[in-house]
Amino acid sequence: MRPLIRALTAALAAGLLAGVSTPGMAAAPAGSHDTGTAPRQTIDWKPCAQDATAECGTLRLPVDRAHPSDGMFDLAVARRKAADPDRRVGALLVNPGGPGDSGVDFAITRARSHFSKDIQERFDIVGFDPRGVGGSSPVKCSTELLARRPSAYPRDQAEFDRLAEYNRALREDCRRHSGPVFDHADTLSVVRDMDALRGALGEEKINYFGHSYGTLIGEQYAEEYGDRIRSMALTANIDHSLGTREFLLSSATTAEDSFHQFVRWCERTGSCALHGRDVTAVWDGLLERADRGEIHDPESPARTLTANDITLFAFKAFYGPDWAELATYVAGLDAQKPTGRRGSEPPRQAEPPTKAEPFHAVFCQDWRIRPKDHREFARQTQAELRAAPHMRGSPRVHAAVAGCVGWPDEVNNPQHRLRITDAPKILMLHSRHDPANDFAWAANVHRQTRGTTVLLPYEGAGHSVYGRGDCTRGAVDEYLTELRLPISGTSCAPAGTG
Repeated sequence: MRPLIRALTAALAAGLLAGVSTPGMAAAPAGSHDTGTAPRQTIDWKPCAQDATAECGTLRLPVDRAHPSDGMFDLAVARRKAADPDRRVGALLVNPGGPGDSGVDFAITRARSHFSKDIQERFDIVGFDPRGVGGSSPVKCSTELLARRPSAYPRDQAEFDRLAEYNRALREDCRRHSGPVFDHADTLSVVRDMDALRGALGEEKINYFGHSYGTLIGEQYAEEYGDRIRSMALTANIDHSLGTREFLLSSATTAEDSFHQFVRWCERTGSCALHGRDVTAVWDGLLERADRGEIHDPESPARTLTANDITLFAFKAFYGPDWAELATYVAGLDAQKPTGRRGSEPPRQAEPPTKAEPFHAVFCQDWRIRPKDHREFARQTQAELRAAPHMRGSPRVHAAVAGCVGWPDEVNNPQHRLRITDAPKILMLHSRHDPANDFAWAANVHRQTRGTTVLLPYEGAGHSVYGRGDCTRGAVDEYLTELRLPISGTSCAPAGTG
């Protein structure tokens, strides 16, 4: 079993970059639609330090496109060139999600196991670290201050005020350690960086594969630069038109749906560690014991687990879905005997003074989500609990919203309905039982862009889509390589899970 700490941090972790090279000549402002005579910036590609079979480089870009004299940063990029140059289609830009996941790390370490042989032969697979992530002027915050984060579930106005005060202090701390990129880490700025990357690659049109939060990059690129797209495949789609209540409720609903998928699997699967038991009763009882401080981390027995720790572990297990592992984990926690007080937590190893923490720098600038007081936040939290009584809402999304309490009301990239007017057909795939991104999000995005998008549902569970089976992989591959889309109204059957 993976250690709990790895499961809890996987959702927000960003990969580390090694081996970036020196940028070339200065470019016009990123995203400019002016195609005049400004010299094209080039990337000085060098073998990546992690893996010399991939190439790494950087692209120097303005932090604020509207005020390019205010500073520059280096966009970290990695590329795996098409394995069959004679059949090369073009460049396939990739973002694996987050916000906070590293596209550079994806291109170097994950692309060859993720994409089919055909995609690897016919495309240069290009990953980049969005501004504020990985090797692209990463957002960093004080390790000590991050360790003092208060509960995302304030019980009264005083605790709500303390949460807001903490968030403001953390924001200023992160700004101080990160520099000007912190104030421009929003996805719209990333979109403009991506178009500058397109130009530096020498591509008139790009191909794009975006997963989860990477779909928002794709959607907004299609709004801004639709005529510069050859193909775009988006999996586990983000609906950027949602208000606070809709965002929280839909996230809670889909997390609860994933819990019920897990219960049904366990009921019909003899190898499930909870098979033959009332899984829902075991689960609810476990969370109640955690509320009383009776459950301890099996990886660190001196540490008491909260109910939120356990639901977050389950939430990440639903991504696979890794149902067998989750069942074993829950059975093990449930088997713990009541004990006396445990020993003190072992001394922590020395940590660096700052750590990468890009999530809220991106999220709170992409979403105008700001509960104003405890009464409003409590009302929203109660609605979450009603929608997801067993998962107690969506643990990750609730924490995301809580992290924006106290931030300024104005955001760089506020929610809006998609307005794509000049783009080719875009392929969307989405799991019917995605634990993080409600299928309704994909359906809503498709309604907003019906003339531009084709939605292919995957009828199974999990957050990943492309590699679920021949149907999903084949649909994406055929579209990216040949521009052939699946027939509208079709779907892909569930693959084996657990």
